[in-house]
Amino acid sequence: METRIFKLNEIDQAAQAIKDGQLVAFPTETVYGLGADATNEAAVKNVYLAKGRPSDNPLIVHVASIEMVERYAAEIPNSARQLMKAFWPGSLTIILKIKPGSLSKTVTGGLETVAFRYPDCQPTLDLILKAGVPIVGPSANTSGKPSPTTAQHVFHDLNGKIFGILDNGPTRVGVESTVLDLSTPQPAILRPGAVTKAQIESVIGSIDLDQHHVGTNETPKAPGMKYRHYAPGVPVAIVDPQTNWQSVNSWIAKQPSKVGVMAEKQILDAFSWPDNAVIYSLGEDVSDASAHLFAGLRFFDDQKDVASILVQGLDATGLGAAYMNRLNKSAGGKHFEAPVK
Repeated sequence: METRIFKLNEIDQAAQAIKDGQLVAFPTETVYGLGADATNEAAVKNVYLAKGRPSDNPLIVHVASIEMVERYAAEIPNSARQLMKAFWPGSLTIILKIKPGSLSKTVTGGLETVAFRYPDCQPTLDLILKAGVPIVGPSANTSGKPSPTTAQHVFHDLNGKIFGILDNGPTRVGVESTVLDLSTPQPAILRPGAVTKAQIESVIGSIDLDQHHVGTNETPKAPGMKYRHYAPGVPVAIVDPQTNWQSVNSWIAKQPSKVGVMAEKQILDAFSWPDNAVIYSLGEDVSDASAHLFAGLRFFDDQKDVASILVQGLDATGLGAAYMNRLNKSAGGKHFEAPVK
């Protein structure tokens, strides 16, 4: 089958497909998610199959009201309610303990917790309300590849594997939501996103930033903690903020093949780039760069003659923490090193 593209005036049909146990990708302000009825175990299993996703990688459950969370959460602590009031709908995912047996272990990755999100995207909230169920929603891509920020990215990866895609154009934020674990005594960010540590602490006080490596036999509590993510088909290297871009330019000119360059406009405009440099602008600032990171990596994935990609690193503060988290995973921690003269 060819995957169907649903327009915004066809949300009723997309919701019916969800009710029927089909997989429908949906937009959010962060990235596109791969949706299925969170209460339909067979449909949820098909999400893992369509993505090629490891079964111990838990899924985020998208809701359209706090009442929907109350159906499944064992309790919603006051800290969670404060954060929901401050940041929902929005780019914050909250992990809570759930009522035993209320959701399948296929959703939870075998854990007794679930990650809930109330996205800031009206078409998807309408989809959830019309379907009448919460919707699981990992990123709607082939597992390990850069996350999709347009319906076309989803179609590229999953055409023929899913029933449909609800198209709402490009996403605004471009990196996945912040994941905050409130199921333990000390709250901890498990994945940085657009809602920053400082913003969260302004509401509930001190929190941790969990940076431990998830072991081979350990089930991650949030997506993106254990497996390689966001990687195109060719090597990626980070150009650190202190690097002299003239040395990058000179290095590229000496390479036998084409090199992709992803950087902010002011850097790209400052140099005359060699003929073998293929340029992709990350825009004007960290907000633009976050919105364009995955699209740029996907752009170069389709350039068959580009042998490597260099991407501008940014200060890992505020939204930059989320940007660098994704870029580090994409690059496997590799950094560009200018040759010693």
